[in-house]
Amino acid sequence: MIAEIGLVLLWLAAALAMLQLLSGAWSLTGKDGTDELRAETAGMVRPVAVMQGVLAALSFAMLAWLFVRTDLSVLLVALNSHSDKPFIFKLAGTWGNHEGSMLLWATVMGLAGALVALVERRLPEKTIVATLAAQAFVSLGFYAFLLFSSNPFERISPVPADGNGLNPLLQDIGLAFHPPTLYFGYVGLSVAFSFAVGALITREVGPAFARAMRPWVLGAWIFLTVGITAGSYWAYYELGWGGWWFWDPVENASLMPWLAATALLHSAGVLAARDALRTWTIMLGVVAFSMSMVGTFLVRSGILTSVHAFAVDPERGSFILVLLAIYIGGALTLFGLRAATVTEGKQFAAVSREASLVFNNVALTAILAIVLLGTLYPLVTEAFGTRVSIGPPYFNPMGAVFALPMMVVMAIGPLLRWRDDRFGRVGRALILPGLATIAVLVATLVLAPGIGVLPLLGLALAVGLAIASVIPLFGRNLRRTPLPIWGMVVSHLGLAVAVGGMASESAFSTERLVAAQVGDTVTVGPWSIELAAVEPVAGPNWTALQADMQASYEGGAPTQMLPQSRTFTSPPQTTSESALHTRWNGQLYTVIGELGEDGRWQLRLWWKPFVPLIWLGGLLVALGGALALVGRIISGWRRQYQARRIAMRREERPVGDLR
Repeated sequence: MIAEIGLVLLWLAAALAMLQLLSGAWSLTGKDGTDELRAETAGMVRPVAVMQGVLAALSFAMLAWLFVRTDLSVLLVALNSHSDKPFIFKLAGTWGNHEGSMLLWATVMGLAGALVALVERRLPEKTIVATLAAQAFVSLGFYAFLLFSSNPFERISPVPADGNGLNPLLQDIGLAFHPPTLYFGYVGLSVAFSFAVGALITREVGPAFARAMRPWVLGAWIFLTVGITAGSYWAYYELGWGGWWFWDPVENASLMPWLAATALLHSAGVLAARDALRTWTIMLGVVAFSMSMVGTFLVRSGILTSVHAFAVDPERGSFILVLLAIYIGGALTLFGLRAATVTEGKQFAAVSREASLVFNNVALTAILAIVLLGTLYPLVTEAFGTRVSIGPPYFNPMGAVFALPMMVVMAIGPLLRWRDDRFGRVGRALILPGLATIAVLVATLVLAPGIGVLPLLGLALAVGLAIASVIPLFGRNLRRTPLPIWGMVVSHLGLAVAVGGMASESAFSTERLVAAQVGDTVTVGPWSIELAAVEPVAGPNWTALQADMQASYEGGAPTQMLPQSRTFTSPPQTTSESALHTRWNGQLYTVIGELGEDGRWQLRLWWKPFVPLIWLGGLLVALGGALALVGRIISGWRRQYQARRIAMRREERPVGDLR
């Protein structure tokens, strides 16, 4: 009965989404009936949105319950779970598949709409009604997809003796929470999209609209940053190939919404603070969610073969493609019809903080276009019978053309004033980061003359940006500095740290692929590594061959490394479990391969100087966003509290008191 209850709840949530859409649309456009009736209809939208979110959440909870119980009478559970799996991976199996992940998407979208209905009071009611109607319109497409194409509660008969199990590559604690984190980001962008559509419908594009949308964009951006960072680290240590980014189409599918969200976040900030970039903000709101939908199509259409790609059914891909055309095409059509009615807002000089943000937004948009083209072009050529591979030789230099100047402007922009400024005023503040950049450039050329151009520029600009990022704190009372300022500083510093790690890993990594017998000692970089033993070990649902390696850094005390080659039975698959040792100046990475006919084991060894800075930087970027979000929320509460106090004082003032 649990599966049937979950399916009924899903149908009810879809019905409420339809009611939410129709009541919102009629209250905005209906011409029949009295104004009072339309007002009553508009009043239905908020409670219906809340109830829709509750029902969707309950439906997802039913599916999670089925996975935790390993109810093999449900097809989805039988295909993606197993009775011997650890509890956390049984739970992760709920969203570690196509149907469950789409139900999670619809659930988070419903809860997000419910939260908007409960807390958002800053915009005119008609704009909120239009926003919630747009959100219901988006949700309806996903409900229809689940109910008619990807039913997660479908039964199977006869009931199998046990399930197939979750993909072993996904049985990792980090990846168990990676997809939900990305989905929170995608759905946050769907709310920003709905706000943009609602503002276009009601022609309420201004600072109030940006202030209402900005927390959702910021929250989505934080989750996307954490999700991409976690996914990168998972690929680095789990897949055994030693890389942290490969420009895989599915990796790009998560990067593209992040790029658009980053541009949108800064554009919304300018609109909220200075009433500028109105049209640009609306357009980016549409583009950001469009990139989320493009990513969904790539991952779930069956067009890609990847550990991330859950769907292989062309019918599902066609369904998502139709949704993509409806949402993006409809929003762009609405934008084309209403863009002329949206004034651009206040003007600003070419040298100003707004101008620096516009420059970086253009750079981010250009990088987005490069990634989108490089991701889709091979798919288009393959459709015509020609296979084309596009990888780092395209993405790295093309992206750097815009990313490196963007880092320079990031160093200068926060020091500029709003509206109008001159470079001469901030020149003195830029002397230290400028000198540091030049010093690193020269020192690197002298000490590492064979370094590539991109790693060289990345290292130098990362140091300059790191110093420039903290300059806005100079001369301030740090205890009274607003949290959004701290957030900007920490995020920009985090980006500098991450770029420094990327450049260092690219320039200075050392790799060795060797065949060694037990007792042999090999070297990689400053490390000496002895293969002491290879022994069988067993886990809860796997067996493995585990290497015992004794690694010494420059002749120091040995450190034990235990890489494994694991074999899973449900489903049958072999995976490489790397062993890593982290020092302040880098990371030793070890992988054991197969046993050769000559009795020697294949070993892959890397020494990667400063590579952990990549993920430390990513976490700092997300932390900066979190500080800014908390600061905005606290500031909003304070404004509401002050407004209530002023209203109470006015009500308590005696009649005739004009003070």
